[in-house]
Amino acid sequence: MNWKSVLLSPDDPVAEAIKVLDRDDSRIVLVVEEDNKLVGTITDGDIRRGLLKGCSLDALLSDVMNPDPKVGSVGDDRKVTERRMVNLSVRQMPIVDADRVVRGLETLQQLNERKTFKNPVFIMAGGFGTRLLPLTNDVPKPMLKIGGKPILERILEGFIKSGFSEFYISTHYKAEIVKNYFGTGERWGVDIHYVFEDVPLGTGGALGLLPDSITKLPIIMMNGDILTNIDYRKLIEFHDDLKGIATVCVKEYDIQVPYGVVEGEKHQVKKIVEKPVRRFFVNAGIYVLNPILLDGKDGSSYLDMPSFLEELIEQGKKVSMFPIHEYWLDIGQMDEFERAQKEVHLVLEDG
Repeated sequence: MNWKSVLLSPDDPVAEAIKVLDRDDSRIVLVVEEDNKLVGTITDGDIRRGLLKGCSLDALLSDVMNPDPKVGSVGDDRKVTERRMVNLSVRQMPIVDADRVVRGLETLQQLNERKTFKNPVFIMAGGFGTRLLPLTNDVPKPMLKIGGKPILERILEGFIKSGFSEFYISTHYKAEIVKNYFGTGERWGVDIHYVFEDVPLGTGGALGLLPDSITKLPIIMMNGDILTNIDYRKLIEFHDDLKGIATVCVKEYDIQVPYGVVEGEKHQVKKIVEKPVRRFFVNAGIYVLNPILLDGKDGSSYLDMPSFLEELIEQGKKVSMFPIHEYWLDIGQMDEFERAQKEVHLVLEDG
């Protein structure tokens, strides 16, 4: 392994670490000072936790790195190192000498290289798509083509690339078009099953239509009108690491006030901020749900996912946030559909 390709400085920006993580199969960045002395490590999870704390992509790696990573020593037997990695539940381990100078990197990549996931994937594809009329007069919104392929097919391919193979698709409007196109999934080497909503049930209510025989693993649930290049392996690993009952994917959304904002106390001006930017995390329409959350869903009662998550939070359940720094676009209106046509090849295939 060319471990030197994953070395960065504490003064490098988070954006540079993202490039390395996307480019390199080791899925780790080693943060080093002069002479390659290890001062920390960066994984995908470290970056997402940093984003949740308010760090930007311009923040320094020293702000988000793990300053005390588990390391192996030069001269250790490789099998011993790998066994230690398994026991410590770490996927990568820098190898250092007595002065903490990096001399190598061990990973469990060989165990995960062809890793597949048995987690079910539930895709919502039954909406009417009224905001995209007249395009949706004859086809359901997830079957509209982006760069020559239906949105739903691009979603499916993204999951397949990440190692998922068990799919459930919820249908309603013009369901036969979806079923006739995808069939059983044989063309893609996966298993596709369908559930049908007699009346729209909302994303939460549709969970009750899933069969009792579904694999008892965390379920990824996703709206069928989203264009993204998320690595879903990272999403499942993030959910497992945080040990919550559910995870909601979020995307940073900025709103700029077009005026100078005056902050005051009574009659006295304290500060004037010119055209400030307000940053929020918005629901990205992708969720991971523990299988226990299917209990009690009757498949006939309407429930949207935000309301369902709010119920869990009120009950004191742990609901985690997975910040998306990758490309993401909700194709809900005509301008977003046109934007997707322009960006699909650059962002999803070449980028």
